Amino acid sequence: MAAEPEILAELRRLRARLPQLTGAVAAGRDGLVLAQDAPGVEPDGLSALTATTLAVAIRMTDATGRGDFRELLIRGSEGYVATYAAGRHAVLTLLTQDRVNVGRLHLEGRRAGARIGELVDAHEAAHGRTTRSKAHDPAGGRTPGKASEEPPDDDGTPDHGTTRDTTAGTTARDTSRALATPHTDSTRPLPTRPVGARTSTDN
Repeated sequence: MAAEPEILAELRRLRARLPQLTGAVAAGRDGLVLAQDAPGVEPDGLSALTATTLAVAIRMTDATGRGDFRELLIRGSEGYVATYAAGRHAVLTLLTQDRVNVGRLHLEGRRAGARIGELVDAHEAAHGRTTRSKAHDPAGGRTPGKASEEPPDDDGTPDHGTTRDTTAGTTARDTSRALATPHTDSTRPLPTRPVGARTSTDN
């Protein structure tokens, strides 16, 4: 993804602002990892679990009329797992120590999620425009159904070789057919008897 270096830089800045942060993964809502800074954690597995949890959270907010998904906070005995919406196409999952200030976690998580969301949404918008342009011009700038112009002959006239050869072949066949057909003069009556044959009146 073109925005991956910028997303990774944002994750590293987040770690500097939040010392209790132990891992951060930015992923698409489909579970595809976009960028990660999570040593000791398998990022693909975490993003897949995030996508599953996100689907349940979205169903929960829909069922209870709470609006669009914004964030999800899970607390374990060793720390927190927090997931924040990052635009329309991505989410940001943060892992922290148990002693983190939750208010500070939300502040920094929401800020980073908004920034990452801008990057991802901009990339998706640009990719969508490129896809639509290709779909609208499948011929790559050429007019569909129009044959390319043939280069001109030495005399400057276009070379329509196929048409010329076909016409010449048809003319040759017509000429051969005319030569093979016996010529009959329709204005001259056919003789009724062989020349020189005698009849009874000649005697």
